[in-house]
Amino acid sequence: MYDQTRAQQPADRSPGLAGRRTPGPEPLLPAEDRDRIVRRLGHAVNTFADAPDEALEEAEGAFDEATEALVNALAERRRVLRAGWQDQDPEAQSAELRLALREYREITGRLLRA
Repeated sequence: MYDQTRAQQPADRSPGLAGRRTPGPEPLLPAEDRDRIVRRLGHAVNTFADAPDEALEEAEGAFDEATEALVNALAERRRVLRAGWQDQDPEAQSAELRLALREYREITGRLLRA
């Protein structure tokens, strides 16, 4: 039976996640990837006055890199989520399905708020 109260709890509050999650949402990209992209974008901003065309190309490259990294990270997150609930023992399946639903909801919500 569907438990609306449990389904509306934040993902970091579910009982079975204590050892599996950290407070707050996990970053979608690793810190080193984010830092590299931010540096590229900062370089573009800092060189704009002297070389606007090159700066815009650098900014576009940073955007493309961020987009590609995000698409890859989301595909991997989807793969891991799907593996977590597919082919589960019938008793564990309900809990895994609920966990997967919360994760999909959290990630999708973050994408829509961005």
